[in-house]
Amino acid sequence: MKKILLAALSLVFVLTGCSSDSDVKEIDTLNVSFVPSAPADEILKATEPLEGMLKEEMSKQGFTVNNVNITVGTSYEAVGEALTAGTTDIALIPGGTYVLYEDDGAVLALTATRDALSVNTDVPADWNAAPTEYTEDQATFYRSLIVAGPSKKGQELQDKVDAGTELTFEDLSDATWCVQSPSSSAGYLYPTLWLSKNYDGKTINDLPNKTEIKGYGEAASRLSTEQCDIAPMYADARMDNGASWSSDKDIFEATGVIGVTDGIMNDTISVSSNSDVYSEDFLKAVQESFLAIAATEEGLKTVEPYSHKGYEIGDPKNYDDERKVQEEVIANL
Repeated sequence: MKKILLAALSLVFVLTGCSSDSDVKEIDTLNVSFVPSAPADEILKATEPLEGMLKEEMSKQGFTVNNVNITVGTSYEAVGEALTAGTTDIALIPGGTYVLYEDDGAVLALTATRDALSVNTDVPADWNAAPTEYTEDQATFYRSLIVAGPSKKGQELQDKVDAGTELTFEDLSDATWCVQSPSSSAGYLYPTLWLSKNYDGKTINDLPNKTEIKGYGEAASRLSTEQCDIAPMYADARMDNGASWSSDKDIFEATGVIGVTDGIMNDTISVSSNSDVYSEDFLKAVQESFLAIAATEEGLKTVEPYSHKGYEIGDPKNYDDERKVQEEVIANL
């Protein structure tokens, strides 16, 4: 009799668990978090129309959303921890933040796309043939470039690369580097991975002449005044920071690419598996809703602070390089 009772209770528990995961179709408050990669007031102003858009699109997917609460986290980590705790349901976070919290509740929904560039190879000399331009295509990743400036040492390194000569670590360690903070993907983490892959495990920490700077405008400025020979920067940074260039020559004429990192995946829209409203249906509804929103000009304006131009269904495998960065670089900082 006890066995029959236990079996019945177990069946009730299983059925209840299944139904609670799939029957949540009305959401009182949908919590959406943004990372502070732009000023909070700028993000909140841009995302005001997103509330109504999400209600409408989620309704088309079978979910009634009564309220949408949009917040900007105090840090990237704070938003990741909110996903872990289930206190936010949806978050727009970088790939690195997604990978950092994927084992604790962050589920990849979508990968953002941005305007692609006219050059997209890992061959440095290809980036030196002509100035980089935006294209009409969309890309789910970008690269970091190891850029040499107009200093004597910088030009020496660029000439070697353009001539097809492989640089040695001694070549690089003789130069003065300007790097971003260790949390920067394009200005530190991926360049460190590039060094490690190409120079027997060497990292930025092994470079004797390096200075930490703040922002790519400062990187351009220091290269132009020959305070630095080399500065890693995201691939379109020279397009964005021409105003910080004080040399007589154009920024593309005066600089050259001597190294190219692996692709850095774009931001994600991730959901929390620890949220009370999470289910496979909810995940699909979020995907379809944001795809529909991004298909309109008004929708894209809501994510303009992040330069997102669209979204694709996310594939966790595409973030394997980010996992390598987490394992090989961040763990050893």
